[in-house]
Amino acid sequence: MIEIKRKYTREVKVGNIGIGGQNPVRVQSMTSTRTTDIDATEEQIQKLKDAGCELIRISIPDLKSLKSFKIIRKDFPDTPLIADIHFNPHLAILAIEEGADKIRINPGNINNREKIKEIIHAAKANKKAIRIGVNSGSLEKDLIDKYGGVFPEALVESALRWIDFFTGEGFFDIVVSVKSSSVPHTITAYTLLSSKTDFPLHLGVTEAGPFVPGTVKSSIALGYLLYNGIGDTIRVSLTDDPVKEVEIAWEILKSLELRFNGPLLISCPTCARTRVNLMEIVSRVELMLKKYSTPVKVAVMGCEVNGPGEAKDADIGVAAEPGYGIIFKKGRVVRKVKEDEIVSAIEEEIRKMEESSNEHS
Repeated sequence: MIEIKRKYTREVKVGNIGIGGQNPVRVQSMTSTRTTDIDATEEQIQKLKDAGCELIRISIPDLKSLKSFKIIRKDFPDTPLIADIHFNPHLAILAIEEGADKIRINPGNINNREKIKEIIHAAKANKKAIRIGVNSGSLEKDLIDKYGGVFPEALVESALRWIDFFTGEGFFDIVVSVKSSSVPHTITAYTLLSSKTDFPLHLGVTEAGPFVPGTVKSSIALGYLLYNGIGDTIRVSLTDDPVKEVEIAWEILKSLELRFNGPLLISCPTCARTRVNLMEIVSRVELMLKKYSTPVKVAVMGCEVNGPGEAKDADIGVAAEPGYGIIFKKGRVVRKVKEDEIVSAIEEEIRKMEESSNEHS
């Protein structure tokens, strides 16, 4: 197995979660509800947590939202919550005082160094982290003029400028991002920034779009960067249910074998050799697997060519044939079951693996 060697970065604490250092790549998302709708926001936070989201960002555009955040903070005392602030430095300071574990600001949107100093000092006094977010919408005019537009080099220079400013104030609990809606620009910017700083990097493609294009863009950009050891925390930005963002983020991490929050499902695309309703079987298996956290590779194949042959490295698998399924483990056939027993047979094998693992732990 190829092991991805991640670039070493400093550790920054966000509540009880560490980012960078020896910590795994962390999964983030952001609530899409109105923060003032406390019930809806808290329901979404819980769904995000259940999906495996480790850090949750909440927008605070005004004082009413800040008051709601104060209540949400009390209701989720152990969940790392990030306050998303734009333009208003006073809200950033108040969010820190109300218990935000980290704030995300685009310094270019505030563009007042004295006010930014006040935010830094508040974060330092309360031992909170700050994400320096740089993207095309917040890039300083002098850099746009210098580079002739919003290019990766301009994003990186802005980020380094603000890193120097923050560290000059004696503040080092920094996470940095240089997001673009362009996949090539995102890859280039993060690769360049990674070569110039050891602060942890938050990866993402901004304004990635709806589910399909957003998933593709994020998977390509984040996958490339993570494979090359770059990135300490990720968010897949979608114009969709944020729970899907978390699910895609985990699939990216699992596909690179960086982290597992449950089984990895592989299945063949079907062809003329397939003589069962494989898509239905795969859907049922996928639903069943959501109950388990064991990092097991499960293969669901539509004929004897793909399984157990091509899927022989799977921990558990099935080669489905009309009326029955061949259950195999690591390429070795272990039994034959009826077609309607395939899902329960796979689940039984997972339980056996969990029991065996618990006995030896």
